[in-house]
Amino acid sequence: MIEELSIRDLGVIGEAVLPLGPGFTAVTGETGAGKTMVVSALGLLFGERADTGAVRSSASQAWVEGRLVIADGGAVAERVRELGGDLDPAGAGAQEVILSRSVSTEGRSRAVVGGRSAPISVLSELGDHLIAVHGQSDQLRLKGQSAQRGALDSYAGAELAARAGEYRSLYDSWQAHAAELDALVTERTARIREAEQLRAAIDEITAVAPTAGEDEELAEVAGRLTNLEDLRIAAAEARESMSSESGDGPDTVGLIDQARRSLERVAHHDAALAPIVEALAEASFLVSDISTQLASYGAALESDEPGELDRVQERRASLTVLTRKYGPELADVLAFAAEAEPRLLELDSDSDRIEQLSALLDDERSELERLADVLGELRRTAAVTLAAAVSDELAALAMPNARFVVDVSDRDELGSSGRDVVQFLLRPHEGSEPRPLNKGASGGELSRVMLAIEVVLAAADPVPTFVFDEVDAGVGGASAIEIGRRLASLARTSQVIVVTHLAQVAAFATNHLRVEKDLDGPVTASNVVQLTGDERLAEMARLLSGLPDSESGLAHAAELLATAQSLAVPH
Repeated sequence: MIEELSIRDLGVIGEAVLPLGPGFTAVTGETGAGKTMVVSALGLLFGERADTGAVRSSASQAWVEGRLVIADGGAVAERVRELGGDLDPAGAGAQEVILSRSVSTEGRSRAVVGGRSAPISVLSELGDHLIAVHGQSDQLRLKGQSAQRGALDSYAGAELAARAGEYRSLYDSWQAHAAELDALVTERTARIREAEQLRAAIDEITAVAPTAGEDEELAEVAGRLTNLEDLRIAAAEARESMSSESGDGPDTVGLIDQARRSLERVAHHDAALAPIVEALAEASFLVSDISTQLASYGAALESDEPGELDRVQERRASLTVLTRKYGPELADVLAFAAEAEPRLLELDSDSDRIEQLSALLDDERSELERLADVLGELRRTAAVTLAAAVSDELAALAMPNARFVVDVSDRDELGSSGRDVVQFLLRPHEGSEPRPLNKGASGGELSRVMLAIEVVLAAADPVPTFVFDEVDAGVGGASAIEIGRRLASLARTSQVIVVTHLAQVAAFATNHLRVEKDLDGPVTASNVVQLTGDERLAEMARLLSGLPDSESGLAHAAELLATAQSLAVPH
């Protein structure tokens, strides 16, 4: 709901603040005062295309701001939060948000949502949730077939909603399965090629049968075998120096034993030598053990089979082939093999999955066809009721020969909402063919048609704010009373803002605003004032007779206000 609308330098309006609030707001004023600028301001605020010609003469830009109260957990509040905009508490379950829009004479346009700059498209997006404008030049709500189908579905009630939800869930599943099948079939050649490549890779890796860490172990073995003679000579020389078998010279063991024996002969003269003698005995044992190990090491080198180095190098070459293809490390080769096997199983099961999906799609298609038939029957039943109810409303709105038609036809293919195409048509008079709404009625008639539709849909498809521009064009008397009565009825569940020139309509308003114009030199400037009491009575008299001070006009205005108050009850 729009609590307040501020306008600056838009058309003939220099600066104005419109207190709106809940209920039915009537906007009146003399011809040329700028009443339609109120509708233009709302259009700008909710993302309509900007017209630089609407900027007031001598001003650099036009500016519109709206202070709105919205549901705390609704889509609008969530979108504002996503944009980083500010929301202020406005009572239980409600938040207040400020929207603004500026348009410069150079064509630059700027939008602000909750204090944050935003694309103009965001205003339009928010407007889809907040407002429905029905004007002479543009009937924004229910102009598309999808919107008309949505309105009919809402009117049809809970049973259709349940079936539509069931259908949509199954349709989404059907679409997902169809996409999967299409991908499998389209990519079948590529997937077969991938399977062949994986199978060859797995066979190649399996044939070599590498093990974790094998490449490092083989590198060590290759290094030993490549330097076998050097290792053998070094081991022999080391053993000879430890414990000589030739007896040609001193060795380490002999020298240590000689030192030990020398000390043992005099150790009884000094107790301090005892531990040294013991250490030399241990050293002799340790060196002898090392000599034995060197002998074993040398014997092992002698036992290496001829050709072992060739076999190791061949094995390393086989592993190198794998690491070049699937590496770079042997661990990567093993990881590739581990991942390739389940992927190959998946690819090999394509044929089974294609058969399974084909059968599943046939089953889902059959069920969708059945549900589409159910939706079609429910829509056709609701269409008859909706058409009759709106036609009855039209008869009371000075269009007695007009008939509203809700056409529900089939299309060839299933869509997300079934196969039905819903179109709102108007037969303007007897003998004429029903035509789309914007082709079957004039601007004023179209506003009345939309009013009739909105009154009938009010309970099933509510909108926070309705705006009607010149809904009373071309009517008067009792028909104007009925228009006012229905606007008042609509205002019980939604905010209603109406630009009107008829007292019979304005009489039903709970909030009356007048657009006033003043001639300031060569420039006309308009302002907006809220009317109550005698001021409202005078404006009503002016609307009735053109004379705001006429006693008879004032009396007639008072009578009309009293009549409207008594008639503003559910009908």
